[in-house]
Amino acid sequence: MTHLSFNNAALIERFLQAQGFRHPATHKNYAGILCNFTGFLADHGAITSPDVAIVTQWLKEHSLKWKVHILYHRAFLIERYVRWLHEQGMIASNPFTELHRQYGPRTTPIVRALVSEDSDEALHNQSQLPRFGSFLGVVMAQHVSHMRVLGYRYRTEEQRLLRFDRFLQRHPELAGLTLSELVEHWSQEEPSPYHLFEARRAGRTVSKAMHRIDPRVPVLSIGDGVARAARQQQRSPYLYTDDEIQRILHAALLYPSPKALWRPVTLFTMLVLAYCAGLRGGEVARLMLGDVDLREQTLEIRETKFFKNRRLPLAAGVMASIKHYLGVREQAGAPTNPESPLFWSPQRNCGYTVGGVRLILTDVLRRADVKPARGAVGPRVHDLRHTMVGHRMRDWYKSGINPQSKLPYLATYLGHKDIRSTLVYLNITPELLQNASERFRKNGAAALQTREILP
Repeated sequence: MTHLSFNNAALIERFLQAQGFRHPATHKNYAGILCNFTGFLADHGAITSPDVAIVTQWLKEHSLKWKVHILYHRAFLIERYVRWLHEQGMIASNPFTELHRQYGPRTTPIVRALVSEDSDEALHNQSQLPRFGSFLGVVMAQHVSHMRVLGYRYRTEEQRLLRFDRFLQRHPELAGLTLSELVEHWSQEEPSPYHLFEARRAGRTVSKAMHRIDPRVPVLSIGDGVARAARQQQRSPYLYTDDEIQRILHAALLYPSPKALWRPVTLFTMLVLAYCAGLRGGEVARLMLGDVDLREQTLEIRETKFFKNRRLPLAAGVMASIKHYLGVREQAGAPTNPESPLFWSPQRNCGYTVGGVRLILTDVLRRADVKPARGAVGPRVHDLRHTMVGHRMRDWYKSGINPQSKLPYLATYLGHKDIRSTLVYLNITPELLQNASERFRKNGAAALQTREILP
């Protein structure tokens, strides 16, 4: 291993050329950040490789002058560069590999812990615990495997059990208590109606798994009113008005993006599909180019919730938006093979993640002044799906169509396994109630007139 001159512009240039960034400004900006980082390492005596202490010091110094999201983004760049150096055999070790081994695969919470006031305590809270490593872990793991053999994905339930398992691993002194007492201890860790509901659900799941092995083990109940209190704590769906929908779409087209001129059209098309087709955020992010059929004017949604595929016919206006986006996408140099992501980011040279779609569309909502500038409050991106259902019901009423006869078709279009899932999206608004009352008045008036004629 030769000593590496960290402050080496030629080495940084080799790395950036290997990344294939399309926009020249990206190349220039990243080169400046990497020169700053490597100069810092050289000034602090890093000879063969940077260590965790030096990386932490650099992050803490720059956390004082950069906004949080900028710090996280640039930490990703530094991690990629250090990983590349290690893969090229130019440094002895990669400090990020050690951090991920101890504190999990996600970089953002690790960086957040490193720059906190008590980084040691924050990192301890991020410590990676083994999956189902508690004294009840074997029962939980076997139950998850059993449910998947039966055909369930069981992802949400698995995550709930993993949270319960991590609590038990952090508190081995509770090993002698009953399952009911363990659940109550976990529920007290975060005193809220929703966490109590989650703890009781986990306890009921584990008790069922134990009961299947030994019928003498009682199945725990969730308790009266616990689920209702949790639902009341959750935010109610928000139905956008027609004016708000127009403002959101307009804000997408005006989205500031001087380095990626195609992004406003991308965001506009995402929002059109979220509202007009009622797509979930994950469904938008996972769309492939081959899922769009311009000849049949349909969109294929593959392997979504409940293991379902569905083919959606789209309105002419929606198809026109997609055709326009595809033209912009081609001009941006995105790949044209059917397996490539529909929503492509030439800057990143890949598709959007589910989290990335949610973040950038939430920013559009803020710019449209339909959501507060800060905080997890106000309307959400998923509320566009609720709005699609509400507006469809409204339009059926106005057209004189009986909505009840159309609900099975709506459930199929939304990808629900039955009509009961669709009913969750039916939120009564004053406008919808007025339309329903008017329809009832017309039908009822005719029935009353017929009765008055009878002798």
